[in-house]
Amino acid sequence: MNTHQPSLTKPKLRKSLLNTRKSLSASEWKQKSASICNHLQNSPLFTKAETILAYFSFRQEPDLSPLFLTPRKWGFPRCVGSYLSWHIWHPGDALHTGAYGILEPQPDAPKIDCSEVDLMLVPAVGCDVRGYRLGYGGGYYDRMLSLPEWESKVTIGIIFEFALLAQLPVDSWDKPLHGICTESDLTIVQQKSKRSIEQ
Repeated sequence: MNTHQPSLTKPKLRKSLLNTRKSLSASEWKQKSASICNHLQNSPLFTKAETILAYFSFRQEPDLSPLFLTPRKWGFPRCVGSYLSWHIWHPGDALHTGAYGILEPQPDAPKIDCSEVDLMLVPAVGCDVRGYRLGYGGGYYDRMLSLPEWESKVTIGIIFEFALLAQLPVDSWDKPLHGICTESDLTIVQQKSKRSIEQ
């Protein structure tokens, strides 16, 4: 675990963690990503899930693409205005490049309703051991996860081990994730607010 001091601001932490991620060699990136996929595939959260939301790797984010061949209903985001819209994608379907240079499903791909979602694999720049997430600063996931219909969804932050911090600076709108998966392991962070519906 990385023991970055919480006194660092989010922009400074973001820059430092992105630089570290960028410096990974291609073989390290591939190996660490494969370990993350392995931990996820062996988790009951994954094996029991029918509809999973994920992301296409961007700027050396952990690569989850080996998982996408697992028979599930897979959903990926499109940035629409200031919100994320989730669409079904199958391996082989055409993709296009969205506003931030990130691959997205085609605009006419079928939408996924929040009520169908069993598990969400959330990209992050970093996370802390309490489940708080450092994103890219756009606020897309923060806005979504603060909506009542998303509060009970199981969310797992996907990061490399170096990006797991003791403590992140937290703003009032930050929502803790349910778990964190690194190349070392998948850790469930028991958050009462997240689990209340399932208790």
